[in-house]
Amino acid sequence: MATATLPCTFPLNFIPKFHSNNSSHFNPRTIRNYGKPRFSTSPRMTIDPNSSARVGKNSTSNIYGDGQMYRRLDSCLVIPPPKGRKPKALIKFLGGAFIGAVPEVTYSYLLGLLANEGYLIICVPYNVTFDHERVTKEIFERFHNCLDSVSMSGLPEHGISAADVADLPYYSVGHSNGALLQVLTGSYFCEKIPKANAIISYNNRPASEAVPYFEQLGPLVNQMMPAIEASPMYSMAQSMSGDGLKALIDIAERIVPDYDPEAAVSLTKFADQLPSVFNQVAQGISEFKPTPTENLDCFKKLYNVEHTLLVKFDSDTIDETDLLEETIKPRIESYGGKLEKIVLRGNHITPCIQEPKWQVGSVYTPADAIGQALKVISLNDTRVLARTISNWFSNLGV
Repeated sequence: MATATLPCTFPLNFIPKFHSNNSSHFNPRTIRNYGKPRFSTSPRMTIDPNSSARVGKNSTSNIYGDGQMYRRLDSCLVIPPPKGRKPKALIKFLGGAFIGAVPEVTYSYLLGLLANEGYLIICVPYNVTFDHERVTKEIFERFHNCLDSVSMSGLPEHGISAADVADLPYYSVGHSNGALLQVLTGSYFCEKIPKANAIISYNNRPASEAVPYFEQLGPLVNQMMPAIEASPMYSMAQSMSGDGLKALIDIAERIVPDYDPEAAVSLTKFADQLPSVFNQVAQGISEFKPTPTENLDCFKKLYNVEHTLLVKFDSDTIDETDLLEETIKPRIESYGGKLEKIVLRGNHITPCIQEPKWQVGSVYTPADAIGQALKVISLNDTRVLARTISNWFSNLGV
């Protein structure tokens, strides 16, 4: 696996300790390019009306025997390119807070588009936490354990051998909180890091700003925890594993015609985060660890990824990409790296947009026309995002 290695000014794996159907042509509105080489960054986008971009059942391009476009492997999700195509690069993907626990649901359209561009994607689901340092290290270990498995055995059901994976360029993509964790990974480690980062909608606000009324939430949850813990639903959620979960799945399979067991797994993984979050708040957690200020200081001194693309959206009111750009620009220039920023149309949830399942009736009505028009509009920004990332990676020449 081709990874980037830069000279380190600190011991290997040192983790800083902190004190507390159409063709569309798109020209990015704002592009900032630092370092060399320089190249055109106006992606030319062609939308294939026959392509399948959903990660789920009834997709046509790259499905496993169980009808899913992904495979669970070593606590990660592996999404290959369409059958018959060799991967051109590897992408490690991290989603945002909460929704990053179920990327196969929340990012399925975007991931499908990237897979159809020829990328082998490894998603690392993670539970939301206030301890960003710990979860970054856990994600790093889980990703490389999964990558080791794929590198040893390949994906034979998709005609991808271990040799096909061995020398792939390795990139990473992160959205929102996942963007923060990707930048932290590129700062905590100087080996086994990607050659390039695509950082989408970076955000790392203090807890009091990221969660409205957070300072009042802790005491409130602390008072409510006895009642919450006494609730039958809370007890059920805590004990819902093993035979209990299997029994519910068996019942659902009998009473729901097109029931998808994988959907139950995803829902359970999403719900499993809630007790932990409640407990952290009840214990008096008042800020992320490290704090946003400490993270920026870390990036300024230790960020090591050679090529970085910053993506922000023109209607994203919580984006902090400009602050990140200002912070890491001198560091990247110091080792001759490359930094770009691109502004696209969209908002903070553009990467999470899903394909609406609009079914035209036997008679085509104005409602059908409106529904299809809304579908095209909602998906186009996500398609542009996927093509922008794919083109940028392809043009790196690494």
